[in-house]
Amino acid sequence: MTSVLKRIAQYPIIPVIVIDKAEDAVPLGQALIDGGLPVLEVTLRTEAALEAIEIMAKELPKGIVGAGTLRKPADVEAAVKAGAEFGVSPGSPATLLEAVKANGLET
Repeated sequence: MTSVLKRIAQYPIIPVIVIDKAEDAVPLGQALIDGGLPVLEVTLRTEAALEAIEIMAKELPKGIVGAGTLRKPADVEAAVKAGAEFGVSPGSPATLLEAVKANGLET
């Protein structure tokens, strides 16, 4: 198991977070971290999601920030660029797995 996966495996619950406003990212993330849930999966369902990932990755050093609902290579690239340490996908087509490898996400 790789380092990010080892860190994630310590926590039995991973909140799936939908952020509508980027300014809500840090207070919500900090509350989850303070409550013992440092693995933060931000879904790419809203326009604010990538900005929220970027802010959380920079401002919440005790959090393990990732992106959810990765469906295409562009999602992987954008999530990594925003600072996501992990990604979650509803499937694993070859093109998505190639993007994961090309962008350095652990599998």
